[in-house]
Amino acid sequence: MEIVVARENMLRAYKQVKANKGAAGVDNMRVEELMPYLRKHWAGIKEELLSGQYRPQAIRVVEIPKPTGGMRQLGIPTVVDRLIQQAVHQVLSPYFEENFSESSYGFRIRRSAHQAVIKAREHASNERRYVVDMDLEKFFDRVNHDVLMSRVARRVSDKRVLLLIRRYLQAGMMMGGVTSQRTQGTPQGSPLSPLLSNILLDDLDKELERRGHKFCRYADDCNIYVRSPRAGERVLKSITKFLAKSLRCIKWQQWKRPPKRMKELMKPGIARHRAWKSANNGHGAWYNAGASHMNEAMPKRLFDSMGPVSLLDELRRFQLSS
Repeated sequence: MEIVVARENMLRAYKQVKANKGAAGVDNMRVEELMPYLRKHWAGIKEELLSGQYRPQAIRVVEIPKPTGGMRQLGIPTVVDRLIQQAVHQVLSPYFEENFSESSYGFRIRRSAHQAVIKAREHASNERRYVVDMDLEKFFDRVNHDVLMSRVARRVSDKRVLLLIRRYLQAGMMMGGVTSQRTQGTPQGSPLSPLLSNILLDDLDKELERRGHKFCRYADDCNIYVRSPRAGERVLKSITKFLAKSLRCIKWQQWKRPPKRMKELMKPGIARHRAWKSANNGHGAWYNAGASHMNEAMPKRLFDSMGPVSLLDELRRFQLSS
């Protein structure tokens, strides 16, 4: 945490927040008002950060239209919290960057959407003219905070930093004057969100690499390039299965204790004795995610309705090569 609150790092974070501008959060403080506020209050804020006592304010929620229809929720933290998140991001990013996939391009140092397009054209020119399109936005909405924090803790040992990040994940969401608590999902729109998203999806990137797939991922958009519709169907089926199992794994971890697991397993109609036995089987989350009781609790039709993966036809290749 000492590195996060160091003068040089905070000045760099301030310049970035000032350059980004952005709307005010729930406290209505504008970016232009940040420096005068910090001159008066920074000593106290710094002490709270170093002692692990700092608590973020609620996040203001706004809705913006998506190009494909519907609305996307964005969270706007206060400018003070944007400053602190930016400072944390600057310190943590190098620790994770070195291990991220070469096929990941979104919100990374010295990487861009233009590079992703070039790589996509390269895949298409190698006879991989069909695309399996993955929309992972809903994946972010459902991620368990314990799961995400376990990924962060692989490289971050400072408990104060881990606690601060968890508090940002759990910060209330204010919409229409009403604040609601968040127990899952990663907020989109804050300085830390892109890094947390890449940390979360790194396991998926590694799984795609392990299977030998050619792909490009930019934030929550991921395209896998294949040579034929049949190959696309196979990939679609296997990746949908992997994502479904991952979400079941997250849900199992979220339930945490056997009584809660038993209660949730009984909701879709699993018999009490079987639910009790499954909840107390002593196996890990990944094993249970593939077991019959979780397949019944979270059936295939649930993921079909979410539509995280789809196969696009050859028309997509013209967008890549034009």
